[in-house]
Amino acid sequence: MVTDNLHATQKLSPEENDRMRQASELLLAARRDSQPIESLPEALRPHMLDEAYALQDIIARALGPIGGWKVGATSPDATPAYAPMPLLGGFAHSGQTLSESYRRYRGVEAEIAFHLGKDLPVRKEAYTRKEVIDAIASAHPAIELMEPAFLNPDIVDRLSMIGDLQMNGGFVYGPALPSWQSADLTKETVVVTIDGAVRFTGTASNPAGTDLLRLVTWLANEGQHRTAGLKAGDWITTGSWCGKFNANSGSEVRVTFSTFGTVQVYFA
Repeated sequence: MVTDNLHATQKLSPEENDRMRQASELLLAARRDSQPIESLPEALRPHMLDEAYALQDIIARALGPIGGWKVGATSPDATPAYAPMPLLGGFAHSGQTLSESYRRYRGVEAEIAFHLGKDLPVRKEAYTRKEVIDAIASAHPAIELMEPAFLNPDIVDRLSMIGDLQMNGGFVYGPALPSWQSADLTKETVVVTIDGAVRFTGTASNPAGTDLLRLVTWLANEGQHRTAGLKAGDWITTGSWCGKFNANSGSEVRVTFSTFGTVQVYFA
């Protein structure tokens, strides 16, 4: 099952919503035509987080059903940010070759992802950590794919980048880890190789910290006004352990976690 309904924020005025719809047309065209833009016109840039999230929702609806959500934070104490992951970006299991459709940037990030086995519907009472754990069917090594609408997303203003689905362009998952709850993420290492060359090695290197369930619990509670509740079958990926690297056409990308195992993907 995948989530196909997004609840855009209700805080925006008609004028603000119209600005975000105009912005979405530029970002969607850039993605679909693989013709990135340098930046949004000043008049169409989101000026607050609610506008950026509304922009995400408009883009996600246009790209089709949602396979899950990305959620991360800049530090263990920072408020997380999140974005939908449309299936059109390309969802794949480890070892598959990705189509060249809409591929330009080929950004990759090493992540740990959770697959939900039970619904976490909208409700007034906050979900406990235990309830969230009970809803998780499995945990996996993953690669998030980056395909921004911007020519150089590293120099684009933060809210525009958030509005552009936080650069999401797909998702690849590896085999489930049995007994994932016993994994000590404070000691978890990751190695990223592209075409056989090691590009990154790190330990406990997710900027959000190693309590990844904090992110999932936050999404279940604080994110429900947009997600309309998390659904069985949703993927939740929890931020990069390696920063962002770029592959090429024909590249092989391999991510190996010390406990969570290996996930790899090929670009056509």
